[in-house]
Amino acid sequence: MTSATTAPPPPANLKRIVAASLIGTTIEWYDFFLYGSAAALVFNKLFFPDSDPLVGTLLSFLTYAVGFAARPIGALVFGHYGDRLGRKKLLVLSLLLMGGATFAIGLLPTHATIGTAAPVLLTVLRLVQGFALGGEWGGAVLLVSEHGDARRRGFWASWPQTGAPAGQLLATGVLSLLTAVLSDAAFGSWGWRIPFLLSGVLVIVGLWIRLSVDESPVFRAALAQAEARRATGTAAAEKLPLVAVLRHHWRDVLVAMGARMAENISYYVITAFILVYATTSAGVSKQTALNAVLIASAVHFAVIPAWGALSDRIGRRPVYLMGAVGVGLWMFPFFALVDKGGFGSLVLAVTVGLVLHGAMYAPQAAFFSEMFATRMRYSGASIGAQFASVAAGAPAPLIATALLADYGSSTPIALYVIAAALLTVVAVGVAKETRHRDLTDVEPSADAERAPAPAADVRAV
Repeated sequence: MTSATTAPPPPANLKRIVAASLIGTTIEWYDFFLYGSAAALVFNKLFFPDSDPLVGTLLSFLTYAVGFAARPIGALVFGHYGDRLGRKKLLVLSLLLMGGATFAIGLLPTHATIGTAAPVLLTVLRLVQGFALGGEWGGAVLLVSEHGDARRRGFWASWPQTGAPAGQLLATGVLSLLTAVLSDAAFGSWGWRIPFLLSGVLVIVGLWIRLSVDESPVFRAALAQAEARRATGTAAAEKLPLVAVLRHHWRDVLVAMGARMAENISYYVITAFILVYATTSAGVSKQTALNAVLIASAVHFAVIPAWGALSDRIGRRPVYLMGAVGVGLWMFPFFALVDKGGFGSLVLAVTVGLVLHGAMYAPQAAFFSEMFATRMRYSGASIGAQFASVAAGAPAPLIATALLADYGSSTPIALYVIAAALLTVVAVGVAKETRHRDLTDVEPSADAERAPAPAADVRAV
């Protein structure tokens, strides 16, 4: 078994790895969030023009949710090959798929040009986006987690997590700029295409950086051990990563899924649904709502590494629980502030919500990475994270919009997020603390399969 005292890579190398993961995840989340913002602002008119405005928004968010449905498939496929072939190769592929689909959306004819084929093609491209993102997250956080200093793993692994607010910041910033300089007619006619087409340039930059990094040393060591056992004839038949995850780590998968509920649902309510709620119910202009999300995303980006560093000091679970409880308690004040209609109150509502969300999102990368064995870590972390997104993030804007349409009030939406927070508190509450686990000590072996797991916090499987 690889020594637990293996020296971490030089700081410059680690920083390059963090930069590669961060830039890649930023680009992929830019693509993903750009679609969500466009779904809230223009896609209802461009691709579903015959519907009532609120129904059109629901249909637009339905295509948005389709991307989440593809994410578990991406998690299974990328997780399987990422655990067999390595993290780096699959991360390059995910970036190409996401960027290509986003660029194609920018070229897509609308309903006025090709009729019902337009929303069909939009849905297909959204499926490709979701498939790619389902494989991106696990590989990006593992590449950093498996390279980094174990004592500061929470901090370093939180940097790829900042790709989400960075992507949100970039997508919202571009849209905000365009809506400020273009008329509504110009933006609806051609301006909305510009940020999608910009994705092509961003992907080239991301590929250049991502191709320059090395494969995870933890994965290389685990692969070498497996090959050595096969060469000496002492290795048992290697199970598919998915089968191994379900055998050794099914409880951890359930914990990860439960942990994602409040984190995922609250995020999409705070950043995507708020563009609908603020403009339709609170009387806030589209520009004001975008600017509020823009400012809050910048704060979100800044606080995630701080939450990650705190998880290195006091543990993943306490920080995660603070975020889940905080988000649940904030929901009623959140909507009360938005209902005031002022820019300052809107910024405060979204910013506090995202700061509390960051307490869940920051330690999540290290927390999930530490749950699983090396040769099934990509599959386990990705499955736990992305299968939860189907029940959490995917329907969140849809459910929130439907609740608003049925009740005309924010109260049911707040209760919806609070219920998710309670579920996350239970899931994280029953989980074991993982911050002291050495990733090289969770390598499966034939002996571990035959013997019961040791009582120590570091598991043999």
